[in-house]
Amino acid sequence: MKGTFFETGKGFVVCEVELPPLKDDEILIRNMACGICGTDVHIYHGGKGSAEVPHSVILGHEYAGEVIKTGRKVSLFKTGDRVTVDPNIYCGQCRPCRTGKKQHCENLTAIGVNKNGGFAQYSIVPEKQAFLLGSDIDYEAGALAEPIACCIHGMDKASVRSGDTVCIIGGGTIGLIMTQLAKLNGAGTVILSEPVEKNRKAGLELGADYAIDPFASGLQEQIAELTGRSSVDVAIECVGKTDAVKQAFMIAGSGSTILLFSVPDVDATFELPLYDVFKKELHIQGSFINPDTHQRAVDLINSKRIRTEPLITHRFGLDKLQEAIETQMGRGSIKVLVKPWM
Repeated sequence: MKGTFFETGKGFVVCEVELPPLKDDEILIRNMACGICGTDVHIYHGGKGSAEVPHSVILGHEYAGEVIKTGRKVSLFKTGDRVTVDPNIYCGQCRPCRTGKKQHCENLTAIGVNKNGGFAQYSIVPEKQAFLLGSDIDYEAGALAEPIACCIHGMDKASVRSGDTVCIIGGGTIGLIMTQLAKLNGAGTVILSEPVEKNRKAGLELGADYAIDPFASGLQEQIAELTGRSSVDVAIECVGKTDAVKQAFMIAGSGSTILLFSVPDVDATFELPLYDVFKKELHIQGSFINPDTHQRAVDLINSKRIRTEPLITHRFGLDKLQEAIETQMGRGSIKVLVKPWM
């Protein structure tokens, strides 16, 4: 099969790869669509993923495909099934795993991060990492299950209540998923703050009540004009830049929750307004990967309660992975997919 390896310091190399023998508890997947994630971009620039990245690995952890073969003890899937993959594999034995915090597993490994993943024509994964898609669900929608699952974990942390005013800062793939989830969670008003017009239009199409350009005028002033008050109940930061974090704190009102969802640079810092945290009783939350939320994401996709088609703007074959990564980094895209058989 063809696989695109990422080699530290060298970039992407397309190679012929021989698959190992299938173990009893594994399935062989014909990879059909794999999304490029911000984590892939971080790894490309020398950063870390959810787990340590080896020198040479096939990346791609947001993907879906068709079951081609099953191991002898596999019982959940059969040949021809459509599946999506939860990449994160937990040891189940360390203290975080045994105290309900498995996303912080001390021995975390991840398909498409430090185990060969979706930027290849085929992959082999443990049965327990695969989830069944509906027979009428497109593989491209299935490829978005992993980012949706991560967003669900973040939304759980944000604790959006019925009637809340929620501001999503950043209208990329994650911000547009969060926009939909905020509405599904009962938010009364959802405001998307995003400088790119195309993304703002997508936000309105996907349920945002308002989509504003934060650089057109002051963010607080625009929110006040729209809602009658200059603060929100929940601010969800989906950019990964210090300025966006500053905006989240700026618009947080008394008792508000600030969810810092995006993946920042490893050395990024922010000067915390301690008096605001004290006086406003701010709730500041981080969110890491997708513990126990992948099935919920698949359920939303299978029920068509969440829309994915407006998010996907570009598609590339395996031999164009470098261009795909660069496109994902640019402002002209929302979600870029790699189609291994394209």
